[in-house]
Amino acid sequence: MHPILAQIGPIPIHTYGFLIALGFIIAVQVMQRLAARSGIDPEKMQDLIFGGLLVGFLGARIVFILTRLSYFTENPLDMFKVWEGGLVFYGGPIATVPFIIWFAKKHKFPLWRTFDVIGPGLTIAHAFGRLGCLSAGCCYGKPTGGDWGVVLNSELVDPSMRGIHLHPTQLYESVSLFILTAVLLAVFKRRKFDGQVTLIYFMTYPIIRSIIEIYRGDTIRGFVIGDWLSTSQFISILVFVAAFFVMLYRLKQVHAGDAPTAVMTKAKAR
Repeated sequence: MHPILAQIGPIPIHTYGFLIALGFIIAVQVMQRLAARSGIDPEKMQDLIFGGLLVGFLGARIVFILTRLSYFTENPLDMFKVWEGGLVFYGGPIATVPFIIWFAKKHKFPLWRTFDVIGPGLTIAHAFGRLGCLSAGCCYGKPTGGDWGVVLNSELVDPSMRGIHLHPTQLYESVSLFILTAVLLAVFKRRKFDGQVTLIYFMTYPIIRSIIEIYRGDTIRGFVIGDWLSTSQFISILVFVAAFFVMLYRLKQVHAGDAPTAVMTKAKAR
């Protein structure tokens, strides 16, 4: 845990905020390059990226606030202290997907291709965000039961878990997301139809998240059934099932010749 990266006079540079910003910058660069390769106007895509990331950030923050509503009711100004950590990932896509659909229709973007461009950038930003979570002390894991793991003393950590070795679930997820990014970029180059990258993401991330949830120790995120099916696992199941059936539908379209194919070759020839 290293919440303060540097101190410039009286102004602290929070590690969480720095990593979020770094992930944002890299994600924007990746998505713009993929947009250019896919025949999508990079300038308009930039507007979508910035708008989408802002909407997603707000959605993730709002859901986090809702999970700790009693605390923020007593400390309303803390709602704005985003540099100290506090985002719920699934709040991002829930808010962003409708925005992307609206933007794509308004500017006549090919919808599935647009989602394919966004996917790898999303995983990069998310991976850096999880490193930020580690620095801030949120989204922590259960006790390891041994002398290995991370020791966190953040106010975001339950008092009973401070000062003991915990599973570095933030690191588990960050590494998994960097690997997923590499996979999505590889698929992007060889995709057979628009939407393939997106659907692979929405089928893979829920599996990653569901496994990591087993080792999460921050029970404040909520449970749907007892204390063994968390809210995120429940959402992951719904997302996976939906993506699975949409993938089957898209594959059926491909075999029937009805699904738009990727335009990498055409874009490269420009």
